[in-house]
Amino acid sequence: MSGVRATPFHRLAWATLVLAFVVIILGAYVRLSDAGLGCPDWPGCYGRLDVPDETHQIAEANVTYPHRPVEPAKAWKEMVHRYFAGTLGLSILTLAVLAWRRRLMPGQPVVLPLCLLVLVVFQALLGMWTVTWQLKPVVVMAHLLGGLTTLGLLAWLVLRQGRYGGSAVALDERKLRGYALIGLVLLVGQIALGGWTSANYAALACPDFPTCQAHWWPPMDFREAFTLWRGLGVSYEGGVLSNDARVTIHVIHRLGALVVFLYLIWLGWRSLEVNRNPAVRFAGLAIFVLLFGQLALGVANVVLHLPLPVAVAHNGGAALLLLALVTLNHLLRLEPTA
Repeated sequence: MSGVRATPFHRLAWATLVLAFVVIILGAYVRLSDAGLGCPDWPGCYGRLDVPDETHQIAEANVTYPHRPVEPAKAWKEMVHRYFAGTLGLSILTLAVLAWRRRLMPGQPVVLPLCLLVLVVFQALLGMWTVTWQLKPVVVMAHLLGGLTTLGLLAWLVLRQGRYGGSAVALDERKLRGYALIGLVLLVGQIALGGWTSANYAALACPDFPTCQAHWWPPMDFREAFTLWRGLGVSYEGGVLSNDARVTIHVIHRLGALVVFLYLIWLGWRSLEVNRNPAVRFAGLAIFVLLFGQLALGVANVVLHLPLPVAVAHNGGAALLLLALVTLNHLLRLEPTA
């Protein structure tokens, strides 16, 4: 793929994009290893900028936070994630400052870096509420979506400024634009369902595949399963839903995965047919490969009972699939150069 000459802003945007992906993977690892409350306060950990590790420090922390005794392994997981997330925030702040200082330069994006800055501040608030509201599912899901939105917008910033993809697609190929946007919306909806499944500890509600608890359509409770707000003062660690509600969330996530899989298979095939633009063909091939990888990881999560590496890889695959869809939308919206 060709692009314009890299500027310091563009190189920083690339580095920030990679960092955002790392933060998403770390966040998934923290959540899936049950370390989301490894530090009961925010932004520090037991009132410190690091984790209490000496005997007297641990004793003091346990007195101050008797409801959450120190577990150093979980606390370090959480703090490493916070360190990386804080670095990501500083990188986005730098991008916004550079964009504003270069705002009069031709081709310099300004609105998107500023929007990213607002988004990362909101992400910090969601991170705080995740801890202080004790893993409230709607906050955990929103935090996941915010991270992936940050990743997607950073990718769009890099792609649009660099004009990656070479020439614009032909007029008759631009009809895919609407379909590609629908695919992106469907994927985001499925990611939200995945986040809701994880936040409510419903990933193993159906321990068999393709059936669920030996039923094709098991007993379900839609009302309880999709109640977003249940008040404050409740710890959601380990989940609070009944079996039927968790089964409902899991089954709907599976059905959503089927719909998204079929649609994106079709979209990837149509992208491969656009053979006059190799970049579009490559994006279509990437969608194919990532889709089948995600399908394999999703099934493995069930039959292997959610092994941590597979579960984290499933989250990473969703992020990569999002990047593939963002790239396809970018390529289909390239306009001819003057």
